[in-house]
Amino acid sequence: MGDETNGPGSSLRRILVTGGAGFIGSHLVRRLLRLHPRVEVIVLDALTYAGRRENLADVLPDPRLTFIEGSITLEADVSRSAAGVDAIVNVAAETHVDRSIFGGDEFLLTNVLGTKRLLDHVRATPSIRYVQVSTDEVYGDVEAPTRSLEGDPLAGSSPYAASKSAGDLLVLAYARTFGIDASITRGSNTYGPFQFPEKLVPLFITNALDGLPMPIYGDGRQVREMLYVEDHCAAIDLVLHAGERGTVYNVGAGVEQENLETAHAILHVTGAPASLLAHVEDRLGHDRRYALDCSRLAALGWSPTIAFDDGLRRTADWFAANRAWWEPIKSGAAYEAYTSRAYGER
Repeated sequence: MGDETNGPGSSLRRILVTGGAGFIGSHLVRRLLRLHPRVEVIVLDALTYAGRRENLADVLPDPRLTFIEGSITLEADVSRSAAGVDAIVNVAAETHVDRSIFGGDEFLLTNVLGTKRLLDHVRATPSIRYVQVSTDEVYGDVEAPTRSLEGDPLAGSSPYAASKSAGDLLVLAYARTFGIDASITRGSNTYGPFQFPEKLVPLFITNALDGLPMPIYGDGRQVREMLYVEDHCAAIDLVLHAGERGTVYNVGAGVEQENLETAHAILHVTGAPASLLAHVEDRLGHDRRYALDCSRLAALGWSPTIAFDDGLRRTADWFAANRAWWEPIKSGAAYEAYTSRAYGER
């Protein structure tokens, strides 16, 4: 679909984006400001390791944007950031599977308790439209040629997926029990500029640019749909303005590929040698295949517009041109400790 998801007559004038300084959240904030000229955007972000003010540097001067540092787990932070809003898009989440496997209360606190804090505010202010941004990982493994439908049972394999499933179920429970106006989007693997370099695509691109090993879990034959972030945000924007209450919408790229294929595509686009590929011990409980049926969202008028080759080139070019953004991250002690634990022990 094109950029115009909603005309200037939209009734949503003041939108809170939680996690708006993160990867998907910052792209969504830019889209809302760019395509909806009469909209005001409030960002609530705890600025944990993956949320960064730098991700919004180009739009922070916009008078229609208000940035609030705070957590969705704290009722006071939710109340002050959501005061007077017409809609809340919850993009705030702990998202990295490996970190959840290492064991962290933050996954339950943010993805479950934080979601409840937002839903309680919406329940008290029933005029607010609410969208929960979730993941295809809640469905767990899907055998080919089956594609997950929105009503399929949730069977997430990791603590991360389980925490996102719990958040989704809370949203649907509040929609049914309290009648709140809420929808859920479940996106496939998303990539693009500003993605924190612990995820596969930015990790492999930045390692390839520096001539470092690209660690492939197991045999690398895990199947994913790689969705460019702008397409993902177009879907969230559409569901925000046109989605039905109490309804879930899958958001997938529609093209399946193995992680090993993605790695070879990154080698090609960066010009790095195949000798950088390094197979490591597989992740615990690693799902083999995700695939989404997106016909419900397509009926609203959405379809992906950025082919993987194009999106990957844009992403690689951005990381090559923005070393000042990612080099301080990867040279930091916290990042080095994480990568040592995630890959060094394998």
